[in-house]
Amino acid sequence: MIYVNRPLALAGEAVDKIPGFTETCAKATNGIVGLVNDASQWSVRPSVILKDLSDVSKQEITQLEQIPFLDLQLIDRSIGWLDTKYEGIALVEGAAAGGAAVINPLVALAAIPADLVALLAMNLRAIGEYGTYCGFDMSSQEERLFSLNILALASSTTDWGKQAALSHLVKIAQEVAKKKSWEQLEKSMFVQAVLSIAKALGINLTKAKLANVIPVAGAAISGGFNAYYTDKVCKAAFYLYRERLLAIKHGEKAIEVTVAPAESDIWDVEESDC
Repeated sequence: MIYVNRPLALAGEAVDKIPGFTETCAKATNGIVGLVNDASQWSVRPSVILKDLSDVSKQEITQLEQIPFLDLQLIDRSIGWLDTKYEGIALVEGAAAGGAAVINPLVALAAIPADLVALLAMNLRAIGEYGTYCGFDMSSQEERLFSLNILALASSTTDWGKQAALSHLVKIAQEVAKKKSWEQLEKSMFVQAVLSIAKALGINLTKAKLANVIPVAGAAISGGFNAYYTDKVCKAAFYLYRERLLAIKHGEKAIEVTVAPAESDIWDVEESDC
């Protein structure tokens, strides 16, 4: 997507010269943490998804635990064009936020944190729907971290960053597939894990969104980027959760291990793209 990536690359090169960049990243990070700590507000309604699966499968599905017994094709049919729905919403929301650049680039810069929080909230909801369709309890601690790592994967701009995100995703997927008892992280450790992911997310996405300050093109770029990013998130969620569902059905070997699992749920400084 040259149309999206070229202005984003130019914005990234100049990012350190823009006053207020650090503060903007901090605001974005705080927004992410707030969303994660209040996971119940992701607004995914499992009851609606279970009813949808019941209608498609012609079976009464009342619990998430029943989903792995369904044929994967039925689940795919229920998921349908979920990605198209969220990409359309992202395009409209991003264009509205980017339109501020036509008025004043400084207004657009100030609007970045709110735009990021809206973008991430919407993508967390999308991930929540994909995960629920595949039978995972999105309110659990491991799924909350898995969701954030999907966002980190989609926002990574380097191979190193993508591999770091994948290593964390593989770790969680393997542990859940092995039915390993997930030891609840202490509250302080969970917050630390969230902050470590949020830092990478906040900086990478803020760099991308700085393209909004380009006059006239801001709305088109912002809307295009939001849809582009949401498409990456939806595709990653679709394939990763289907893979994990197959692991529940057929064993952990169904999970493709392209990178070694991470040793910790907390991201190291070196794992960030920054």
